[in-house]
Amino acid sequence: MLRKEKRAKLLVVDDEYFNFKFYTDVLSEQFELEYAKSGEQCLKEVSVINPDAILLDVCMPGIDGFDTCRILKNTPETSGIPILIISGLETQEAKEKAFESGCDGFFEKPLAFNELLESLQTLI
Repeated sequence: MLRKEKRAKLLVVDDEYFNFKFYTDVLSEQFELEYAKSGEQCLKEVSVINPDAILLDVCMPGIDGFDTCRILKNTPETSGIPILIISGLETQEAKEKAFESGCDGFFEKPLAFNELLESLQTLI
């Protein structure tokens, strides 16, 4: 009987579902992917999903990615989960705000998937 190797689980938080499909196309061989459409949904479901890392969009309605990251990093049960913020905001201010919120990595869109994959493999 062959044992199936367990893949690390990523939670993708993005209000645009097509971005999740894109991540799935690129990362599903290495990772198991789960989806949350908002910061609120992420905060409600993170303890159930129990991800090994989170890919977090910044610009979302309701709680944005910066605040979602800050809440996760200040909650003892989720503070150890690596969070990579992915943003269309291409400013130094956005990058600084991301790291101030506690993220473990910051990537600008369009993504360099080799760099993203390397970061995920290092953090998990």
